[in-house]
Amino acid sequence: MGYDLKGELLEVCDCNTLCPCWIGEDPDNGTCRSSLAYHIDKGEIDGLDVSGLNFGIAVFIPGNVLAGKWRVIRYVDDRATPQQEAALLKAFRGELGGPIADLVSLVGEEVAARRAPITFEVRQGKGTLRIGDTVHAEMEPYRGPTGEPTRLVESIFSTIPGSPAYVSKASEFRLTQPELGIDLKLQGHNAIQGLFELRG
Repeated sequence: MGYDLKGELLEVCDCNTLCPCWIGEDPDNGTCRSSLAYHIDKGEIDGLDVSGLNFGIAVFIPGNVLAGKWRVIRYVDDRATPQQEAALLKAFRGELGGPIADLVSLVGEEVAARRAPITFEVRQGKGTLRIGDTVHAEMEPYRGPTGEPTRLVESIFSTIPGSPAYVSKASEFRLTQPELGIDLKLQGHNAIQGLFELRG
């Protein structure tokens, strides 16, 4: 039956602003260490309602984003029922095709998949992301002369295919993920916000 998901994205990484990965260039540090989460405002997977839930990822990208070989840990919202957890993992592992599968094709290894409390808040353009004790990020989009968020469109890489991304900066980014060899505490680095509609 596939999936139909609408919601919001928060993403942060250790690149400078803007992360070169989005335009297909090599990451600033040679690798990219990142975390992101999707908040599903409204959606279903194989006919199962998953509205209101979050799904997160911690990722180590060893070089150019388009070369793949990513190592990831996937996080399912701990409020999900067992059936919702299975459905979310099925979709976000790319097993149902569509744009999510295109993104997942870059993953070389799933190191782990686990449940965690995920906090996802956007208020007046400011975003807060927490995934258990692993991730904490605070971000805010850049804005143009009209006050509207600065948008990135037609980028060669995107975690929200087909949607504009709001170029942002993280005033705080903490990512502790020993299984991926990551222990970061940064300020003033890249962040992305956006809305998505994903169907597969």
